[in-house]
Amino acid sequence: MKNENSNSLPIFQVDAFTSSPFTGNPAGVCLLPYPVPDELQQAIAAEMNLSETAFVIVSEEMNDTKNFDFPLRWFTPKNEVPLCGHATLATAAVLFNEYQVESPILQFHTKSGLLSATKDESRFTLDFPADQPETVDSEALMPLLHAIGIDEHVAIFRGKRTGKHVIHVPEAEDVIQLRPDFEQMMAAAPSLTGVGVTAKGTGEHDIVSRYFNPWFGVNEDPVTGTVHTILAPYWATILQKKTLHAFQASARQGEIQISLDGKGRCFLTGDAVIVIKGTLHLPK
Repeated sequence: MKNENSNSLPIFQVDAFTSSPFTGNPAGVCLLPYPVPDELQQAIAAEMNLSETAFVIVSEEMNDTKNFDFPLRWFTPKNEVPLCGHATLATAAVLFNEYQVESPILQFHTKSGLLSATKDESRFTLDFPADQPETVDSEALMPLLHAIGIDEHVAIFRGKRTGKHVIHVPEAEDVIQLRPDFEQMMAAAPSLTGVGVTAKGTGEHDIVSRYFNPWFGVNEDPVTGTVHTILAPYWATILQKKTLHAFQASARQGEIQISLDGKGRCFLTGDAVIVIKGTLHLPK
């Protein structure tokens, strides 16, 4: 990465899990020539004010187009998060499309271990750890269900790895019509790390979902890669399918193809569109 001014950084905004601009999940991608303080990364993420901004180190000393090994972190406007799907997809789009990385695979060193991304024509596939669902006691979560607006549910489970909770409701329309009270959600379950709501899909979609995380400053995430690492093994068992076409029914909407390899890995495939390219000017 060529950086003529040490007080400036390349930055992008990418709409992930969509082929159409202004839909899907927007993520910031900031390219760093070297590690910078956590406080600066947090400040940049707050300035971007997107659900997540990714920070990837692209060293000036290496031949960027030959390199395939990158440190990667993600920050919401309020906190660092240990795993983020859509911002990883956005990072892959920038490295493959803007920097023409020649390797067929990108490897990312993250707080959730080694992740990878590949490109096939216009689509990108992420190799993430599958998150095995475990059933939780629904009685203790009834105030949360009330805050979300759920009157009836089939099951409640959480990811063993991430701790994200998911509520299975009877119909796809039940997911689409939700109008949560986010303040009430945080009061009802102050220690949660995010909650999804899902149902069997209709038409071409096998499953439908929405995802809420006001605890981390993101009331509703438009398209959430990480929650699909839980949804994949859950729905694969119910539907007896290893590959699922998923639809996230936020206002921006997005689609993910998810599949399992039977060895503990989950593959998330989707499109991405770079909508903003710019330079971030830092204080001296």
